[in-house]
Parts: sequence; structure tokens; C-alpha cells
Amino acid sequence: MRIFDGDELLIATHNKGKAREISALLSDYVAHFSTAADHDLPEPEETGETFAENAILKAQAAAQATGKICLSDDSGLDVSALNGDPGIYSARWGGPEKDFNLAMKKVHEALGDNPDRSAAFICVLAIGWPDGHSEVFEGRVEGDIIWPMRGEKGFGYDPVFVPKGYDVTFAEMDPAEKHAISHRAMAFDLLVTQCFKK
Repeated sequence: MRIFDGDELLIATHNKGKAREISALLSDYVAHFSTAADHDLPEPEETGETFAENAILKAQAAAQATGKICLSDDSGLDVSALNGDPGIYSARWGGPEKDFNLAMKKVHEALGDNPDRSAAFICVLAIGWPDGHSEVFEGRVEGDIIWPMRGEKGFGYDPVFVPKGYDVTFAEMDPAEKHAISHRAMAFDLLVTQCFKK
């Protein structure tokens, strides 16, 4: 397992919410953060067939373009009754504008009155070095899809996802509470344990 030893970490995202969440989770270990948007990097085409393949693809595209160590994540919503959809296409279900209100409505309509509302949020992190090396970590949280959507916090599909053992959506939770149990937090725990030293 390779250890991160730089003072700057490039986060391969144009999503400000995601960049904020990642910076907060790693602020004890990294002095400076930048994002793909800061470097005017195009979003690479996600041609992988799994979350891991797409995460590595994004990390390596940004690392090769900038010469910086880069962290990317590929995450999404896996709905049991939809055979794992929207899955790796979670953002694309929102159309070209990545409109998650539209995406959540599509999930709701696709489920119809199916009694199986079980779903999981999956996050795969890839940290990539400019020499082509990558490390990969996965986190997963189980829950259920609800409708109508609830809550103003969070982002993406958070307003329709109630994690197991809770009666509030991710979008209704205090961000610190969500960080403690989220799929992203689980993946970050693994990443930090194995790739970062205080």
C-alpha cells in the first residue's frame, strides 16, 4: 500500500458539495486541496463498467494531466428492485444538467409500487499517482428509498435515501451525523488507515 506524502491533493471533481465533503474528511492529513475545476480539467468520459474502474480512470486522468497526486470517487445509488440501477449511471439519470430532482423522480417512477424499496449507496475512492499507480477503497451503506423526497442538506440522491436504523434521510441529517455513517465516510476510513499518516 503506497502512502500519500505530498502537501497538496487534487480532488478530481467539479461538484462543490463533494469537494467540501472530501476536504473536511481529509483536512487533518492534507495541507492544501485543489479541484479539477480549479485546474480547468475536462471531465473524462467514464467508460468503466464498475465504480472502481471509473474511479481509477478519473484519478489517473487528472494525475497525468497535472503531475499531482489525485483523489477521485465514483459513487452512486444501487436500487435492488432496479437490478442495481442507476448504479454507475447515477449522475447521468439527471440528464445533461445532472438534475438530481429529475433523477430521483425517475427512480421513484421506475420503482412504481414495487414493495422492495431496499437500496445501497456505494462509494469507491481511488487515489492515483502521476506514475500510474492507484489504490482503491470501497464503502457501502444500506437503506431504503422513500418518496416524496425530504430534507435540504446533502446532495445527489440524499433526499430519498433513509439509511438502515434511521427514520430520517441523508438530506435531513446534520452533516456531521451523515459523515459518521455514510458510504463515503466508510471508504475514507479505509483510505486514511492505509494511505495517510498524521
